[in-house]
Amino acid sequence: MTTVDAAELAKHNSRDSCWLAIHGEVWDATNFLEQHPGGSNLILKLAGKNASDEYELFHNPELVRDTLGSSARKGTIDISTIPKMDRKPEPQSEAKMSPPLSSMLSVNDFENVGEKTMTPTAWAYVSSGADDEISMRENARAYRKVTLRGRILRKVGKVDCSTTILGHFSALPIYTSPVGLAKLVHPSGECAIAAAVGKEGCIQVVNTVSSMSIEDIMDARVSENQIVFWQLYADKNLEKSRAFIERVERAGVAAIWLTVDSPVVGNRERDERSKSMVDIEEKLEEAVETSQCVGIAKANTGFINADLDWDMVDWLRNATKLPIVIKGIQSVEDAVTAFDHRVNGIVLSNHGGRSQDTAQPPLITLLEIDRYAPYILGKHMQVFVDGGVRRGTDIIKALALGATAVGIGRPVLFSMSGGYGEHGIRRMVQILRNELQTNMAFIGARNVRDIERSMINTRKLERNMVGSVKL
Repeated sequence: MTTVDAAELAKHNSRDSCWLAIHGEVWDATNFLEQHPGGSNLILKLAGKNASDEYELFHNPELVRDTLGSSARKGTIDISTIPKMDRKPEPQSEAKMSPPLSSMLSVNDFENVGEKTMTPTAWAYVSSGADDEISMRENARAYRKVTLRGRILRKVGKVDCSTTILGHFSALPIYTSPVGLAKLVHPSGECAIAAAVGKEGCIQVVNTVSSMSIEDIMDARVSENQIVFWQLYADKNLEKSRAFIERVERAGVAAIWLTVDSPVVGNRERDERSKSMVDIEEKLEEAVETSQCVGIAKANTGFINADLDWDMVDWLRNATKLPIVIKGIQSVEDAVTAFDHRVNGIVLSNHGGRSQDTAQPPLITLLEIDRYAPYILGKHMQVFVDGGVRRGTDIIKALALGATAVGIGRPVLFSMSGGYGEHGIRRMVQILRNELQTNMAFIGARNVRDIERSMINTRKLERNMVGSVKL
């Protein structure tokens, strides 16, 4: 086996010859520079150096071999012999001490911890929305425009919050949305999510761009019976997606959730600004002639296929026998089309306000379905809602309008921050469980099936709903 020394590695530090050391192996990334989703500069800054830390933060261990191919492997290297890079440390937040986990009393408390304890880069990636972040804020505000109409004397001494999601038991009508790059927040990454939701009896949806491998995530479950779904970003090369589907099937996932609300990556200014501030000594000509200043989101999702249409449902059925969920429905018209294609479920989502700003909140889309196409609710297709859920009362409002369950996204990452990891996620889920149980008792619902349309008043929200549709 060829051994490469540090001096030889250092010679290959240009666009013409770009080598990287990753966990004791040297790779030739020269031919991949222009294909890198985040632009070539992100790789060139590490050319001829040890890129292990940067690589591990964003990518699965086996990705480099799958992407570059075994022929790009130049040999092994003793990492300790490579000169360490002079890194300018990111500005640190004033407060790094996390409060006691027991002092977290609401989901929003975790967001405050995240802002104080995450690195600026991680905080910008996790918390940012598109453009002016209007949709991100309105997703949550939509729930405030719906009020509850409680029923009394209903024997609510014992409240059951359990439900079934795609035929699988869940202790709560919630699941963890497919958040990506969780290692930015905690070293255990998506494995911490798997362990936490398993202990709380919930279901995890795993992101295509997870920072941990699907095999490691499945190994982190508390039992072999724990259900995990997998979210698919379709690759520009669909054969790569087919191979990945076969891989996650072997790993044991129980459904495929195809994301369709982000054919391109949204303009997340805070995320991109966090990266642009790093390169103080930029070349002005490069800054205007190339698109090298990209944030974490664009750097990791440039492979997404923007040329999909509804035929993709047929392609998926050919690629897998698993249940299919379409994630990213934003109108009643598309909800009906999905119903006609007989998919197993849809997620009403605007990608957490991270794709197109001023896209309408998912709760309004659910209200559209309730008004114009109620016949699709409770039939062969389950409806999920993703975005803006922060309280147990939010869950009740979505269920009252016909949703089966809601997705929890950013709060999962917030609750992992500050060193809480798995325990923070469990605490966050427990808070939602307590709020849900309490408020189900208040409205007179002994189980989720008792939650009905008459228990909410949507008059204020209806003002924001489209006036008419053509189905």
